[in-house]
Amino acid sequence: MVLEFLGADHEVTGSCHYVTFGDIHLLVDCGMEQGPDMYVNQEIPVNASNIDYVFVTHAHIDHSGLLPLLYNHGFRGQIFATKATSELCGIMLKDSAHIQEFEAEWKNRKARRAGLPEVTPLYDLNDAVNVMQHFVPCEYHDEIQVCEGLKVRFVDAGHLLGSSSIEMWITEDHVTRKLVFSGDIGNGNRPLIRDPEYIKDADYVIMESTYGDKNHDTPPDYAVELAKVMSATFTKGGNLVIPAFSVGRTQEMLYFMRRIKTEDLLPEFRNFEVYIDSPLAVEATNIFHKNVSECFNEDARKLINMGINPIQFPGLKVAVTSDESKNINFIETPKVIISASGMCDAGRIRHHLKHNLWRADSTILFVGYQVPGTLGHSLLNGVKEVKLFGETIGVHATICNLPGISGHADMDHLTKWIREFEEKPSKVFIVHGDDQVTEFFAKHVREEVGLDAVAPYSGDSYDLITGECISQGSRQLVEKKKHQAKAANTVFDRLLAAGQRLLTVIRHCEGMANKDLARFADQINALCDKWDR
Repeated sequence: MVLEFLGADHEVTGSCHYVTFGDIHLLVDCGMEQGPDMYVNQEIPVNASNIDYVFVTHAHIDHSGLLPLLYNHGFRGQIFATKATSELCGIMLKDSAHIQEFEAEWKNRKARRAGLPEVTPLYDLNDAVNVMQHFVPCEYHDEIQVCEGLKVRFVDAGHLLGSSSIEMWITEDHVTRKLVFSGDIGNGNRPLIRDPEYIKDADYVIMESTYGDKNHDTPPDYAVELAKVMSATFTKGGNLVIPAFSVGRTQEMLYFMRRIKTEDLLPEFRNFEVYIDSPLAVEATNIFHKNVSECFNEDARKLINMGINPIQFPGLKVAVTSDESKNINFIETPKVIISASGMCDAGRIRHHLKHNLWRADSTILFVGYQVPGTLGHSLLNGVKEVKLFGETIGVHATICNLPGISGHADMDHLTKWIREFEEKPSKVFIVHGDDQVTEFFAKHVREEVGLDAVAPYSGDSYDLITGECISQGSRQLVEKKKHQAKAANTVFDRLLAAGQRLLTVIRHCEGMANKDLARFADQINALCDKWDR
């Protein structure tokens, strides 16, 4: 009976845990590492055809995104997840495949012109469709006898619609060990979905630590704060553009918008319209509607029982086709536009930014974390110009952030979650956090909670009968990735600084001879032509 750590160890994304006992091989999560190069350099570090079962904690791509690749490499077993997670994976994995195929096609057009090798997507739409045939939808709290020696139960983790912690009982040679995989633990008091459930006993706990070294600020009343931003924007005659992830964050924004309507928080603009411009968000919202009784919290269910849909209201409109998306920007009335992606690096949001960034009367409101190197991060950090679809756009819109919205538990909530175990686990494995965070939180659990806690590396494996570490993975790999990320960010920051300096130099050239200005412009354009291929 062996547990091996394969992903999200001393890292935040790419969650994957490998368990073997007898002749059974299983994975808990099979996630994609996320970042600027998220569709390259991904791998399945096990023989996919040997995997009998996969258990998925929730549908986010960093926990489910490599399932189609697993299928592509020969997996034909069963995938267990909650009903809502199964339904969300059905749209998110296909969307991931579509993005990869689209990006590969775009990159290959450029590669062919430059005489460079072409790229191949990690997986295609067929892989995403076919792997969905292997899902086994499960209900919360049902004890499922998967096979001889293996029983599981899903409990609500309060992170995303359908998210779960997984209780797993494994028996081998008449010895039983109980494992608990926390998944991503929710922050509590979220709109729509329930708070995390607590678990009372385990031999081993595999626990996330994304915010294990910090606490969130006391959250404001988001509906009130949104109303203030909307009022300021609409008074100027502009649009409020919200880049938001299609699953989870978009539905929360709709919840707050409905409150603004029903509580009359924007009396001067009562008839404002909200446009959801994301086919994936529309599909995800339909799945939210189908999972009210299983996943919604008490407040949301009360509204449903009163005949009130908590994420629907007069003035809500959806855009599915590309023509519907384009037409939004020809509507002159001030409005709210919610579109993906949340970090502005792909999707329809880029078209809305093109039409609104140059407008001093519009506002771009960020409601989620922005990874360094993304367009969203650059906008939040004051970039003055951006390039969209080959056109340079000046940033004159108001750029602001609505802080505090997080789907992850902070240090205090994580500590409370692990303290709730009445029968103390033999060992707690701290995963799914930055390198320093995992070590910090492991030490915190040892010193403040009194439990044996370690932060394993990818490749570390443990005998679950004795609790001993039987092999160690690569510490050097984590250090290498840290240095690569730091170097990449440093170089990109230098590039941004160089761009800002170039703009300053250009402004200082006003009044120079036309001949000199023309030569300078030719040099800049030649440099841009070299890099913008």
